[in-house]
Amino acid sequence: MTFSIIKNSQFQIVDVKNELRKISTIPTLQNSLDEAEKNGQPAFHDFTDSDMMKWFLYERRHLNQENDRAERTIREYERELLLFIEQLFTYSAEIDVDVAYIIEGSLFKSLQSRHLRRYQEWLATQSPHVIRKGPYSPATLERKTTVIKAFFTFLHKVGYIQQPIHEGLRIASVRKDDRPNRDLGPADVVTLLNAFRDMQQPIMFAIIHVLTTTGIRNEEFCTLRVKDLKVDAIQGGYYLDVLGKGNKRRHVPLKEKVVHSIRSFRQARGLLPIEQAQLEDPLFTTNTGRSYSPSYLSQYVKKEIISLNQLKLSDQTMTITPHVFRHAFAIISKLNGVDIYDIMRSLGHEKIETTMIYLEKVFEKERHAIHSWKSEGFGEYI
Repeated sequence: MTFSIIKNSQFQIVDVKNELRKISTIPTLQNSLDEAEKNGQPAFHDFTDSDMMKWFLYERRHLNQENDRAERTIREYERELLLFIEQLFTYSAEIDVDVAYIIEGSLFKSLQSRHLRRYQEWLATQSPHVIRKGPYSPATLERKTTVIKAFFTFLHKVGYIQQPIHEGLRIASVRKDDRPNRDLGPADVVTLLNAFRDMQQPIMFAIIHVLTTTGIRNEEFCTLRVKDLKVDAIQGGYYLDVLGKGNKRRHVPLKEKVVHSIRSFRQARGLLPIEQAQLEDPLFTTNTGRSYSPSYLSQYVKKEIISLNQLKLSDQTMTITPHVFRHAFAIISKLNGVDIYDIMRSLGHEKIETTMIYLEKVFEKERHAIHSWKSEGFGEYI
């Protein structure tokens, strides 16, 4: 497939990037669907490729809009889909997208299973990222495949494309051994807390203290407002009113010492005490007074921990990010005898399988045969 062929599709990448953000046109798309139903026409007969992308990203499924796809998820899906399209345009010869002609001006209607498979293989072995930086991690390839598969499954389900071309994608699941080590136990967390306490560094101390004792996600931490730190009128103390994935809220209790760490953080940043601050103010800020972004917080935590170059942790090769402390919450909870379903709910996981991934190495060690050995036959050596 040459660029001269692909450019004849409806999809002009520059225009679509801007068009996708115009969510004010969603009601117009809904009206088009209503009119098609009224007139007995196929639902998406007058939709363009860009219309289908927008509907996939922003479709209202719930009466309460807060239960629909979260903004961060929309942006992630949008980014991956636009990159997919842009790379098909730019590297069509290398990918061997051998389409003879464009069907009804639609790129999506013109693709077949082999094109998705070839793109996936090219992405993993010959894409610019691979050439410049080396292979994608298995987790990244799994995420990219999941987004593309979800989109083309949707197109087929609603009848916009006739063939289930998503079935051409290869399975990109992550094996246990492919996952990076994120197992941080209580001893390592205490070592880090002691180091930053001794350095009189209340910022990093509070970040680690809050993330470990709450198990909240990086993004959840970054989006916290003063109003989200609430007094617990039933059990006393404070809790965080956390907005998680899928716009689902959960209440996360805070230990008294953790509340003290939050107050120390705000004092070190020169922020107003919680009782005097505006409710919409960020609970945690950078040194410029702005909310953290997830990427900035991750970079900041990694940089500060790397700076402790004399510190000896259990795994010297582990890259410690905010997400690692979420794993630490799960591990420390399990070591303290907490039921796995309670850990799942505390983390805001939808499936127990996700929580099991956090704890699989703990379970593996707990269930090892060595723990059942008696002294018989090996006496003095165990």
